[in-house]
Amino acid sequence: MIAIVKYNAGNTMSVDNALKRLGYDCIITDDAATLQAADKVLFPGVGHAAPAMAYLKERGLHEIIRSLTQPVLGICLGMQLMCSYTEEGSTDGIGIFDTEVLKFPPEDKVPHMGWNSLQCLENVFLRDACHEKDMYFVHSYYAELCEYTTGVTDYILPFSAALQKNNFYAVQFHPEKSGSAGEQLLKNFLAL
Repeated sequence: MIAIVKYNAGNTMSVDNALKRLGYDCIITDDAATLQAADKVLFPGVGHAAPAMAYLKERGLHEIIRSLTQPVLGICLGMQLMCSYTEEGSTDGIGIFDTEVLKFPPEDKVPHMGWNSLQCLENVFLRDACHEKDMYFVHSYYAELCEYTTGVTDYILPFSAALQKNNFYAVQFHPEKSGSAGEQLLKNFLAL
């Protein structure tokens, strides 16, 4: 079973539709037992960090997500909430990745929106998905580079476009909106 975390953030239906196009069925849920029983968990999101994190904390889902042992994929806001802290709403995150999420400096157009390339480090999850391919980004905040960075994109400054720690994977871009490269990345995750 593939579970998509339901919380106070948009984009769950877009990810659900992308998985259906690939031939997978999934359930969108905020039920702790269902998330714990799933074979794979996707944690997408679009929205503001503070109310999204409040929803997770009200239901104890921040602790559930942190305790999962199966492959988990954070997407966009989901990735940012998996970090230790975000400047958006001065919000403490789940703390899976020990790095902070900061607001882009106003040196260029913010949000970073559109197609951009990423430099991938050697990683099974990113294999065949990002080499010389662009991914679709929409965000005003970025995760700093850290020991868990597996993909780097440069917009105003270099930032973590992909992270991995043990069974936790995360991407700042939207694989569900990134065409064949994004589909390959989702296939790589579902094959873990």
